[in-house]
Formats: sequence, structure tokens, C-alpha cells
Amino acid sequence: MDFSNENVIHIKKEEIEYLQFRRLLEYSDDITHAFTVGIDNNFKMPLYGYTAKSSLTKEQIEENKVSYKKLCDVLGIEYNNIVKTNQVHKDIVKEVKKKINKNEPDFAVQEYAETDGLVTDKKGLAVCTTNADCIILMMYDSKKKVIANVHSGWKGTVQKIAAKTIDKMQEIYACNPKDIICCISPSIRKCHFEVEEDVKSIFENTFTNIQNTMKKEQEKWHIDTVKINIDMLREKGLKEENIIDSKICTVCNSKYIHSYRGSGHQNGLELGIIELKGREK
Repeated sequence: MDFSNENVIHIKKEEIEYLQFRRLLEYSDDITHAFTVGIDNNFKMPLYGYTAKSSLTKEQIEENKVSYKKLCDVLGIEYNNIVKTNQVHKDIVKEVKKKINKNEPDFAVQEYAETDGLVTDKKGLAVCTTNADCIILMMYDSKKKVIANVHSGWKGTVQKIAAKTIDKMQEIYACNPKDIICCISPSIRKCHFEVEEDVKSIFENTFTNIQNTMKKEQEKWHIDTVKINIDMLREKGLKEENIIDSKICTVCNSKYIHSYRGSGHQNGLELGIIELKGREK
């Protein structure tokens, strides 16, 4: 299966497969990025504070670390410089100022407990989020040299984490929204995001003028969370041409991409990763 389209390139290298956004590749001298595809690799790791409750065995954790290492090797990223959120479907976005662990990745660290988005202007820090239907938003401001990586499931969407990330970039780094590029990962789309009346009401009570994002089929509602996020980014000042959608549904392609709904709630995650090249002086 080749997922390449006008917005993304599908790359198969050694034992890893990933997508890269054509727009972000225009800045390949400054940033490295990827969104993984393929169910042979799993990027799930325990969360801070939930390690004892993790459904992963020690052997699975070690296997998943190998997936991270393989991806880092093909991208030219230092494995130990990974910084990963402990995402829990909330709206917290934190600044990454430095690595916490010196000789290993920042997995399951307290500093990013209950965090679903990371922003940084530090070179050499590979900020990561994972998904299995939720939206991952990878952002880059080429003027201020700032990156963000954000996990936005439906709960994060109604908490407006995308908008709060733009606010954070403006507040900390004085970013101009017109300079921010935002790329939207493969995720569940309107064709498969099916909810009951209670969730539909949450969206209606949160957003105005979203009737064109919802459609009723039998007793369920289908909601276009991708369009809601795109509209949210437009309202924050991002240019139309700077919002790039992969146009790929994870559920439709659950044989090739980890999908919570599409694969019977199996225990697999894909990874979004982005890094500013270089090292801090």
C-alpha cells in the first residue's frame, strides 16, 4: 500500500515505513519529521504514574523501543533525544526546555504527566506524540524556528488544544500565526467517527456553526473532527495554504495503520515525530 498523495510522501526504508509532508520537506535543512505507518511496529510506551497499570509486558516495552530506534536510525535522529508526551486526552501544552534524562529518552517522565502537546525552540530535541485514530498536529514556524507536536482526540478537540497550542507559541516565542505551518496526520475521519447524542451535544455546545461537520445516520452521528480543527486553526490566524491535511483515514486503512476502532481495539500506536536540526550551543 502506498499512501503518497499531493500532501504526503510514503517512504519504506529498511524495516520502517513513514509519511513525510511535502510542505515540511521544503524546510528539510532545518527540521526532520515523520508520521509512522504500518502495523509491524508499535510505539506504545507506559505513561508516567500508570506504569504499574500498563497493559504492556517488559518484553513488549523493549520491542517497542526497537521500533523507536529503527525510526531514529533512518531519520538521523539521536534516540536518546526523544521527548514524548504522557498524553491523556487533555488540553495541556508544555514547553520543552531541555532533556530530563541524560542517557535515555524522556519516556514516562513526571514533567510531561497529563500533557498532550509539546512546543520547543531547542535544537536536537525530537518531540513525539502517538495515535491510533486521534489527530496529531505537527507545527512549524520557519521564522521563529519553533516546532510543536500535539495529540488531539475528540476530547482534545472540544478542549481546543490546537488553538491553545497557537496561543502558547505566541506567548512564549512571539510567533505570528501567519507563519505557522500545521500538518494533520492520518486519523479517524467523518466516515467512521460515529458518536451518540451525548457526544454530539458536547460538540454543539462547544462550537458554533458546525452543522456542516455533522451528519446523522440511523441513530448515530458522524462528526468531522478534522474540519473542526482546520476551522479552529483558521480562526487563530493560520493561512489556508499553511494547513496541510494528510487526507488519510486510519479506520479505512486499519490493515496498514494502527487504528483503535478499525482493528478491534488492538494495542498498537503510530508515532508523530518532529525535531529542529542541530544542537544547542
